[in-house]
Amino acid sequence: MIRVLLADDQALVRGALAAMLALEPDIEVVAQVGSGEEVVEAARQTVPDVALLDVQMPGRDGLEVTADLRAALPSCRVVICTTFGRPGYFARAMENGASGFVVKDAPPEHLVDTVRRVHAGLRVVDPALAAESLASGSSPLTARERDVLRAARQGGTVAEIARSLHLSAGTVRNHLSAAIGKTGASTRAEAARIADEHGWL
Repeated sequence: MIRVLLADDQALVRGALAAMLALEPDIEVVAQVGSGEEVVEAARQTVPDVALLDVQMPGRDGLEVTADLRAALPSCRVVICTTFGRPGYFARAMENGASGFVVKDAPPEHLVDTVRRVHAGLRVVDPALAAESLASGSSPLTARERDVLRAARQGGTVAEIARSLHLSAGTVRNHLSAAIGKTGASTRAEAARIADEHGWL
């Protein structure tokens, strides 16, 4: 049996994926969680062979959690299963150790086939997305600029962002200014939107 962990913040999607995978004679869903922060602990308790992780979840996103999970449980292979097939997401997923990347609107048999192939030690990626990722290059943002832009997406003043990230207001302003310049935006809101559209956040 291929033991699978599912992580998706949308209960309906998570339940549908679990029900679909349960129909397969060689796949068993051993854990379901709704946030990135629950993944590693659930994996330690259930020792899955494959983890299907959504990108956008409360707390830590699936891309960050991929690296944590690979470090905590190297035998568990990761497949990113997301609504958004963005080149930036794809590149970060691969950098963090994912073995597969599928979009949620793919046919169900494609997802099942991906789980089996990843379990067998193969990498499964969409060729068009891989080509687009190579063409668009890697994210120009530093890790700290990403953090500041993510916080800026929630609104709030520079002082509030600084408090939430334990930085000085001047440091936040510098990171915002750099991110605005790198994305070619004119405001921090536009910079966050552009970065999000490219999958850099």
